Amino acid sequence: MKKSFSTWEDYPVIEIEQELSAKENPSILAFSCYFHDSSACIVKDGKLIAAADEERFSRKKHDPGFPKQAISYCLEAAKLNAVDLVAFYENPDVKWKRIEETLITNPPSPTICSHIERIWQEIKSKENIQEVFTRETNLKNRIIFLDHHLCHAASSYYMSGFNESAVVTIDGVGEKATTSFGTAKDNTLSISKCINFPHSIGLLYTAITVFLGFKANDHEYKIMGLAAYGMMDRNNNPYYERLRNVIELYEDGSFELDMRYFGHNSFHLPACTEAMCDLLKISQNKRESAITQEHMNLAAALQMVTEDAVFNVLNYVHNLTGHEQLCFAGGVALNSVLNGKILSQTKFKRLFIQPSAGDSGSVIGAAKYIQHRVDSEAVCERMLHSSYGTEYSSEVIRQFLEENQIIYREFFSDDELLDKTAKLLQEKNVVGWFQGRMEWGPRSLGNRSILASPLYDDMRDILNIKVKHREVFRPFAPVICVDDALTFFDCDDPIPEPTDYMLMVYPISQKQQSKIPAVTHVDGSGRLQTIRQNQNPLYYKLIKKFGALTEVPILVNTSFNIRGEPIVCSPQDAYRCMMGTQIDYLIIGHFVIKRMDNLRDAWFPTVND
Repeated sequence: MKKSFSTWEDYPVIEIEQELSAKENPSILAFSCYFHDSSACIVKDGKLIAAADEERFSRKKHDPGFPKQAISYCLEAAKLNAVDLVAFYENPDVKWKRIEETLITNPPSPTICSHIERIWQEIKSKENIQEVFTRETNLKNRIIFLDHHLCHAASSYYMSGFNESAVVTIDGVGEKATTSFGTAKDNTLSISKCINFPHSIGLLYTAITVFLGFKANDHEYKIMGLAAYGMMDRNNNPYYERLRNVIELYEDGSFELDMRYFGHNSFHLPACTEAMCDLLKISQNKRESAITQEHMNLAAALQMVTEDAVFNVLNYVHNLTGHEQLCFAGGVALNSVLNGKILSQTKFKRLFIQPSAGDSGSVIGAAKYIQHRVDSEAVCERMLHSSYGTEYSSEVIRQFLEENQIIYREFFSDDELLDKTAKLLQEKNVVGWFQGRMEWGPRSLGNRSILASPLYDDMRDILNIKVKHREVFRPFAPVICVDDALTFFDCDDPIPEPTDYMLMVYPISQKQQSKIPAVTHVDGSGRLQTIRQNQNPLYYKLIKKFGALTEVPILVNTSFNIRGEPIVCSPQDAYRCMMGTQIDYLIIGHFVIKRMDNLRDAWFPTVND
């Protein structure tokens, strides 16, 4: 039974240190850096023009460094040498106050304390960020430092196309807030309440991720996939009731962690304390160690406890605001299993989550919030696709192929190319698919994807072992044209837009599961990606052509990368990935490259490995 208590606090008043003058259709650059997944985006003429993570260019997964290449790309895509305004995704001064409080309350060793202080003084301070930005970009703008959860909220609402909505953000921690909610209408977004550090649903999820032997701020999505192998039953899962003891849920939707079990409120303790081991009656797993049924059951318990906490927040916000539309953001909004239950487990009728709901995506919120502050006539943009990244012309691709003596075949019509690709997929080939502009966010959605047939029992193992080089328990996502989705999936009707971004898991219809074993997870679910013809006509037609050949209009779609590397960005990245794996064909623009044709001793002479 939930207790009558509250941990909600008033959200701090948003103060911008510099005066903002009214301006119609301003050009705005926003960026993030120095935590994880550095990124940049640009708004011009009222629209989001370009957005990309730095990792795609640097080839360092989750690159936290200054996003020089991402910023350069955004400026080039917008055809700008200068911008009106520049925004940063959080406020370092406020964040430092929280860290300083932690150092005082739970002091680590003098060496650790000195190291943390030096990082903030020399790298993460406002002054240093401004200095590095000016030096690396040659732009003279004074950076506008915003609030982290405000940027999360704005990244969802101002791209939703809604004219009013409830807005909820849930993540690990921003400056101090870990959860917030508010409302938005027309041009105005207001965050009213928040829950502050150390009480955090995101940090609870991360702590158990580490406890299970996985990496913080990286492998949480693996735990979500692992949970399906455990007992997803609150009455019978041996760890569910134990784990529920670490978080208290209150009647007003708020929550509180029992900090005896966690170490994130210090800089010298592990994510989970010994008390967690005593509570769960299981030892912490080591990195890369074997996964047992106990671990699977704990992952399932974590997923269920997370859903309990999140739905408690969402139901309270709905009852309080009365809004039927929800904009959801923050790292927890990337939990697609949870997302697939929101419309059935709450009273919200419509849901929007933008494809990069975590920290890197908050740069969109920074840019859009400033846009709406300075331009009272700006309209709430509706995101219709995720294609905001780099693109390569046929001339550039051909030049790359010729210079590197790569054997290829060129098709001169879409229909010929699609017929060839659909046939290759039908014949059980694995295809690297590189088309158009790179996707924004952590998912490949049909522009930088590895595609395969879902019809074969062993395709999941082929992809996991021979191509992706990753854990065998990981599922693969099905992609289907939106007009066919209700035939194969037991999903909400109408189908929510976040399915376009692979952000919602649904049950696959029981009678269809045997037809598509490669994308049917152990619990009969699939992380659904829908595709609409106006979003990506070529991709849409390919799926339809495969369906015409096989009577199953679904493909396996997984990100075009291997374990430990970012999704490919350039033709060089794509070719290297194919040649270093057992991808059979690379289809890049209208060019088809067969891996077996290009196996030779001296391949790739002009690209550094």
